[in-house]
Order: sequence, then C-alpha cells, then structure tokens
Amino acid sequence: MKITSRYFLRAACATVLALSCGISVASAQGVIVERGVMPAPRVEVIPVAPSPRHHWIRGHWAWRGGGWAWIPGQYIVGVVPEMPVEVVEVVPARPGPEFYWVKGHHIWEGGRWVWHRGVWLR
Repeated sequence: MKITSRYFLRAACATVLALSCGISVASAQGVIVERGVMPAPRVEVIPVAPSPRHHWIRGHWAWRGGGWAWIPGQYIVGVVPEMPVEVVEVVPARPGPEFYWVKGHHIWEGGRWVWHRGVWLR
C-alpha cells in the first residue's frame, strides 16, 4: 500500500508541476517585450556617384553591441538589389523575465542583404 501511495504522490506532483509550467509557458507566448525599438530610417543626402558603375546602398539600422546602430549609406561598384521586405517572425516564448526581444532585420553584408533573425537577449 505504501508503494502505491508513493507512486500516486509522485504522479500527482509531476502532473501539477507539468500543468503549472504549461500555463506559464502559454501565457508567456503572448508577451513581446522589445527594448530599444528599431528607430525610423534616417533621411540621407546622397552624394553624386563617383562613376556610372557605382550604386548606392541606403543606410539602415543594425543591432550592434546591445543597441541599434545606424549604418550610413555608401556607394559600391556593382548592382545593388533593393532591401527585401521584412520577414514575419513567430516570436518564441521568452526564456526568462530578464530577456528582451530584438526583432529580425536585414543588414548589407558580403555584397548582399542578409536577414538576421530576431533573438531573445539578456
């Protein structure tokens, strides 16, 4: 009888623990905290191109070292595709209360636009 009671107690505790975790995870999925929302794009004065081969890459915001940094526009030699449309992300549950969400964004790297997905940071 003691063995049965012990197993029942363990199963009941495990069930209560699982339900309480499930409730907290479900409620956390709807919460998005975004520290340092990406600022609006800056207005840039585009200088005259150095040659007909040069094309302008517009300035953009990038997450660097715990904050948004403005990457100024510049000319490069070659064709520059327009910055792609933002990717709609599904924000995963917050890992803990000390984490904040940094949304995904495109950055010009290696001669092309690269998507940096959103991430939870401390």
